[in-house]
Amino acid sequence: MKNKLSTLFISLLLTFLVIFCLSSCESNETEKQPSSTSSTNQSQTVDSQGNNDVIDNGETGNTEAGNTEAGNTETGTPNDNEKSQAIDLMSGYTSGTTTVAELDGAFINNQWRLAMELFKSSNKTSDGNVLISPLSIQLALAMTANGAEGETKSQMERLLGGEYTIDELNAYLKTYVSNLPNEKSSKLNVANSIWFRKNNFVPNQFFLQTNKDYYDASIYSAPFDKTTLADINNWVNTNTDGMIKKLLDQIDESSLMYLINAIAFDAEWDEKYSEDSIHKDLFTMENGISCEAEFMWSTEYAYYELDKAVGFKKDYKNGKYSFVALLPNEDFGVNDLISSLTYEEIINMLNNPDYSRDVIAKMPKFSYEYSLKMNDVLSLLGMEKAFDAGSAEFYNIGEAGGNIFIGEVLHKTFISVDEAGTRAGAVTSVQMKDEMERLEFEITLDRPFMYMIIDNETLLPVFIGTLTSIE
Repeated sequence: MKNKLSTLFISLLLTFLVIFCLSSCESNETEKQPSSTSSTNQSQTVDSQGNNDVIDNGETGNTEAGNTEAGNTETGTPNDNEKSQAIDLMSGYTSGTTTVAELDGAFINNQWRLAMELFKSSNKTSDGNVLISPLSIQLALAMTANGAEGETKSQMERLLGGEYTIDELNAYLKTYVSNLPNEKSSKLNVANSIWFRKNNFVPNQFFLQTNKDYYDASIYSAPFDKTTLADINNWVNTNTDGMIKKLLDQIDESSLMYLINAIAFDAEWDEKYSEDSIHKDLFTMENGISCEAEFMWSTEYAYYELDKAVGFKKDYKNGKYSFVALLPNEDFGVNDLISSLTYEEIINMLNNPDYSRDVIAKMPKFSYEYSLKMNDVLSLLGMEKAFDAGSAEFYNIGEAGGNIFIGEVLHKTFISVDEAGTRAGAVTSVQMKDEMERLEFEITLDRPFMYMIIDNETLLPVFIGTLTSIE
């Protein structure tokens, strides 16, 4: 039972239930930007009373976030004249004692429940390809929930943890993330950071310490000027391995804090595609128009069958993660499939693959970016109080001139699938504001389909999306 839960959990985490909504056939290669490196000249630690003690290393400057230089307000990219002003308050800090939780069936079920609620709601708001990382969204919001009280806290707990309190969820998520496989040929990196405006905002030290202890969050005090804009974007670029180059276009005067999660996945196929296994064919998009795409042919051995869809699983190197694709029946659209699927069906499907037949799998190469402001999605899922400037109860985050509330939850993702493997990145940002300021069986994925990248230890999703068009 333990092994099954473990397998279910990893699969769910990395499940790119990305239902491809391909609407165009133009080739679109995303440029790769080199990741930045950090430079540490001065560190700060937080003592048991929450006081910051500066440790001078004999050099001038601060412990900086991202590059040693910051950029301009327009682009958020580095230049030669502006140095980073962000100070890492947790440099040299050792995490304290935390509660340990052992992963169980109830946690797995909760993760899949949340994943499908987020995925279904996000898909309803999108016309084209969809890709979300349920884990990234959950981690950013869980850090935020540690500063909530009252009904605001209760709403966030119900959405993120179901029956779990935020304290219990902290422990489960720490165990989950720390045990995710991260190997040379199947890498999964998870990073968290908190950025707050210095001078006119006083953060709650217990809030910061909790997020450091359970989420290993880097915590930066920054001026929230053009240097901070560049620092945040550099941090995102670095921690998504260059897949998401920019998170923010600007930092407005009403922003008090950003809580950010970043995830980078990079894995090779267990069996890579050879040149002679790649052929051009037609992909029929959601609107009925067909376009030419490069299809990768392979034989797979895990077959899935639902009432309204069939699918297969293709392993990444070392078998720790897998790509799962679901093709709706001919008379059933991909959006109909998504709306009808339950998380119980997916859990049962992943736990019961059919190995009695070979699957001739034909999958198109694809690559795309996705972005979604999640305020409406989260409000409709029951978290509306957190966005109310007048009644949100984030009293444990810190002290500001007025009531603190969530201004925006922004989610950005990227995925690229080709003959070598898969690269995928995700970032979720929670912006806090102050109200005072503002047999042989053939499956050809030649039409819109749903796919997942799963963690084979727990069968939990990290990403979920759709492919309806190839750009």
